[in-house]
Amino acid sequence: MTELVKRKFDIVVIGGGITGAGIALDAATRGLSVALIEKSDFASGTSGRSTKLIHGGLRYLKNHEFNLVKSVGRERSIVFQNAPHLVVPEKMLLPLFEGGSYSKFKTNIGLWLYDRLASVNKKERRIMLNSKETLAKEPLLKENGILGAGFYSEYRTDDARLTLEVMKTASSQGALCLNYIRCSGVNISSEDYSQVLCTDFFGSKDFVITGKKIVNATGPWVDEIRGIEVPNGLEKQVYHSKGVHLVVPWEKLNVENAVYFDVGDGRMIFVIPRFSTTYIGTTDTPYEGNLENPSVSMNDVDYLLKAVNNMFPAVNLSAGDIVSSWSGLRPLIYEAGKKPSEMSRKDEIFVSDSGLISIAGGKLTGYRLMAKNVVDLICKQLEISQDCRTESIRLIGGEFKSTGLVSAYITNLKTRMKSYQLNVKDAEMLVRSFGKQTDIILNKTRDFEEHKLVQALAWFCLRNEQVSTLADFYIRRTGFLYFQPEKISESLEVIVPTFSAYLKWDRQRIDKERLEMICILESINKFSNETI
Repeated sequence: MTELVKRKFDIVVIGGGITGAGIALDAATRGLSVALIEKSDFASGTSGRSTKLIHGGLRYLKNHEFNLVKSVGRERSIVFQNAPHLVVPEKMLLPLFEGGSYSKFKTNIGLWLYDRLASVNKKERRIMLNSKETLAKEPLLKENGILGAGFYSEYRTDDARLTLEVMKTASSQGALCLNYIRCSGVNISSEDYSQVLCTDFFGSKDFVITGKKIVNATGPWVDEIRGIEVPNGLEKQVYHSKGVHLVVPWEKLNVENAVYFDVGDGRMIFVIPRFSTTYIGTTDTPYEGNLENPSVSMNDVDYLLKAVNNMFPAVNLSAGDIVSSWSGLRPLIYEAGKKPSEMSRKDEIFVSDSGLISIAGGKLTGYRLMAKNVVDLICKQLEISQDCRTESIRLIGGEFKSTGLVSAYITNLKTRMKSYQLNVKDAEMLVRSFGKQTDIILNKTRDFEEHKLVQALAWFCLRNEQVSTLADFYIRRTGFLYFQPEKISESLEVIVPTFSAYLKWDRQRIDKERLEMICILESINKFSNETI
């Protein structure tokens, strides 16, 4: 933190989600000095609560946003190339029914156009299936009225891990990125250095960071930061839409493929197998509540379960089958008169009269291009001639030349884990989260007697990923809260001493952290009675 105060930076980024991380990486690789602050944990907002897909934007064709599909498709290829361990090819089934929103003819044309606009590899291009072939691919689908399906390619990711690896790569290039630093004010100067007024979340110390350009990349909080500078008469630019996801055991919804289906009210829903679970999402409803922790309501749950049970009649899911859930906010660019599902997912840059640069909107897939546009603008303002380099910068952990090598690494890891007496079922989770950093984690497991893998993960994350709380570790570093919550119950009492020793917690902090984690664990399958 001393370095934050002492140095004068070219850019100060407010916001530690994927957009802020992307800006920090882009700017640092162009030789600019960068500081980034995040008021909570990295990826604790929208960037850790998405549908966890790096997708090519098929739904944008419905709104005739052809340029957006082309742009997002290209970016998807770049993200896949730079982090092949984190971005996993996922075949998606789009079932078609009599009376549905999509006819077979229009879907065929749409997917053909999608393949070309999104520059889909020939081997991964769409296949149109008849009804018999569709039911063979996915026997759980309802048979009544089925016409067939489109079978096309998407990419699955861990959004929080992607954000963290972009952030770590930015740090390796010289960016100074710190979490749990809250922005309490901005003083923008058009001629000299500007100031960001900050408060240390844990130490409660106030200090100032100085930079030539200040970037507001706070997602749902963009208007809040803009409002600090212009407290009166601010025109709202960001519209909040809530997206809810539910997780059930795979045995309860044992789909063979990811499925993307039409609900009939203009929305589309994903059903995606992930390790030993299947997750369902998402909703797309207006939201005006607490931005920190948007709740999951029974209305949200009923909506998603009704849609799934209609599409997969033999499943008969109930709220009691849900093992976890999450809710995130989309910071959409406001468009008067449109429903959330109709609003564009495009991004937009706003520059205030004083010079504060804000960026909002956009998608996880397009983070690199969004960052490029912001840094291009800053370089122009600072009269710096440096081109973007992030198209070819591999993220930390992603030093694989092909997906085949990732698969080979996983296979080899299973053999090694067996010799270490570890559960080989965790091999894919490790590689899909940490890539080649898994070697360090695996070697460290030899130092522990019980819960070896979780202990080694905690050791690694504490030293390499700015973990400050148990929630940071169990939610965003490992994803255990959503997809393996049983690991939290099993390991919590062993992990608490590891954290308290490294972070020098006192008894009060230990009790607080333990209680907060237990409360979070208990809340992931309990739902509010609020109405949509």
